[in-house]
Amino acid sequence: MSQQNINRAKIRWRCYRGMRELDLILIQFFEQHFDELTHSEQQAFAYLLEQNDPDLLAWLLQQSQPQDEALKQIVKRITT
Repeated sequence: MSQQNINRAKIRWRCYRGMRELDLILIQFFEQHFDELTHSEQQAFAYLLEQNDPDLLAWLLQQSQPQDEALKQIVKRITT
């Protein structure tokens, strides 16, 4: 198995958060759009998955937005 496949599988696994709302949003986005993201967008998505669940939920429900520009852009991509 290539390193890329291992990383992709790891990123997919990290989409499972244990919070149903986040699981639905993140897994659906991953399955439908991850492969068409640029490398930098894929990195931003992986970085997004490192954030804590309350922040993620607020960002994805558009109740607030991240300070980091890369995170802002990937959240915008997910929510539009």
